[in-house]
Amino acid sequence: MAFKLPDLPYSFDALEPHIDARTMEIHHDKHHAGYTNKLNAAIEGTDLEGKSIEDILANVSKHGAGVRNNGGGFYNHSLFWEVMSPGGGGEPSAQMNIHKAIERDFGSFDAFKEKFAAAAGTRFGSGWAWLCVDKNDKLFICSTPNQDNPLMDVVEEEGTPILGLDVWEHAYYLNYQNRRPDYVSAFFNVINWAEVSKRFNDANEGASNF
Repeated sequence: MAFKLPDLPYSFDALEPHIDARTMEIHHDKHHAGYTNKLNAAIEGTDLEGKSIEDILANVSKHGAGVRNNGGGFYNHSLFWEVMSPGGGGEPSAQMNIHKAIERDFGSFDAFKEKFAAAAGTRFGSGWAWLCVDKNDKLFICSTPNQDNPLMDVVEEEGTPILGLDVWEHAYYLNYQNRRPDYVSAFFNVINWAEVSKRFNDANEGASNF
């Protein structure tokens, strides 16, 4: 069964002024749709048909560049829309496990923000910044080039992504031009911490220990 472009969970203009409507429309309807269509074309007639995107990415080194690039593009953007929301931003509630884990693994929320912003700001060229859960249920921050992500068996640091920021120029250039740090700063105003916390709990076998 072919992969389907997910609907945005909010209107194109819902994240303004932080992310403008025109960027969201092009990003979702053109870029994400393109990755989805090309992924389906790349796996058509192969043994990857019917497999989950997570299974495909976990063994992506065995497949061609079309599967790697477009599979990553499909997965990364599907996560990206979900970890933002119109009422997002601020800090996660102190009662959330993700808040407790951030303080445990980074020392403070401000320290997490600084490290995440640095990962996004220093990624050369196109790519993504990630907050992930490792195999020991600890949080870590990393960045990946192009449409790679930490689920893939080709990256330096493997883990389960629970928050991702697209730093390709198509994600911000209409509004921010070359001011990537301003875009990264704006992203913190739309993070959907309820969704990030849910993903943390799903990925973290030790979440009940908090």
